[in-house]
Amino acid sequence: MPPDRSHSRRELALLAALLPSFASAQMTPQAGAPTSKEPALEHCASIGAASDRLLCYDKLAGRAPAPAEAVAEQAAPGAAAVPTTSRLEAKNAPLATGFSVQPDTGILSKYWELEPSDKRGVFNFVGYQPNYVLPLHYSTRINRSPHSPTQAAVAKPGYRHEEAKFQFSMRTKVVQDVPLISGDVWVAFTQQAMWQIYSRADSKPFRNIDYQPEAIYVLPTPRGLRDLPLGWRWSYTQLGIAHQSNGQSNPLSRSWNRVYLGAGIERGDWSLTARINQRLKESISTDNNPDLIRYRGRAEFQLNWSHGLHTASLRYRNTLKNVRYGGVQAEWTYPIFDDHPNGLRWFVQGFSGYGETLTDYNFRQSSLGVGVAFLQF
Repeated sequence: MPPDRSHSRRELALLAALLPSFASAQMTPQAGAPTSKEPALEHCASIGAASDRLLCYDKLAGRAPAPAEAVAEQAAPGAAAVPTTSRLEAKNAPLATGFSVQPDTGILSKYWELEPSDKRGVFNFVGYQPNYVLPLHYSTRINRSPHSPTQAAVAKPGYRHEEAKFQFSMRTKVVQDVPLISGDVWVAFTQQAMWQIYSRADSKPFRNIDYQPEAIYVLPTPRGLRDLPLGWRWSYTQLGIAHQSNGQSNPLSRSWNRVYLGAGIERGDWSLTARINQRLKESISTDNNPDLIRYRGRAEFQLNWSHGLHTASLRYRNTLKNVRYGGVQAEWTYPIFDDHPNGLRWFVQGFSGYGETLTDYNFRQSSLGVGVAFLQF
């Protein structure tokens, strides 16, 4: 007897209708039963950065991540888009080269921690002035009889033109967000030394060592006052007090105390800082160098450039009265290993003018040094 084809077709249709329900029932977990997604959900919940946590949830749900602009628009309609760089990415960004920063911040903000996103808290020791070792430092002239109006000349005939030079400079924030005005207070220490390491006759003495402790109050510029002509931005104002001495006894002792007012502006890869110094008066009986300002200068201007892996700076000190005095110093760095821009860097420094050291404040010379820099900020 031939099979009933109409009956077979009805059975196939019924089976096709039941298959989706059966598959759905097999895929739906029973109440209270653990699912394979629970550990993944716990992993997503443990991620600190909001943007990374959202991406984890989207990936778990099989949803394509939304563009940064769309996320910003959903969070605050009409607000500007905010980059979704995570805290980890920002922390590991190369500080000495290109920064991954917000559109209204820059390298000076990272350096002085001006924005809330840049704050690192107090008592974190970081670099201040460049830290370097120059195994070869050559001066065109050597001060063989240091003197001042109140200090007799001291003969130093054995010094060589070739020597080593090094500098160690650190700073740390001691107060963050001063009440009412929201500035920060920093303290810093810088030591610079000239070492006659190639001198055999005099047991390789240190020709000069300068010590400079200082305290600095840094105030971020209010947002409404930041914009300047030609795309420049006024980032901060600072007020500082500093002491500098060469640690020698008379008649080689040199020292001075000063307060200064400074500011910093920036644009893209460029930044410019300026300081005006006011020396604190001393009695003539204790002043080792009463004419220091005349030679060393009252003002300091420094132009900085950071592009890719290169950094460079040009500092100019001037008396604001006579261009014959003061000094110019240029520096350039490049990482020894391209994949470690915050590690050791090649360092070249050139100087010309008065006051490369405190002992030489009234002595004109030019010098060139080659070595390595370390401990970026």
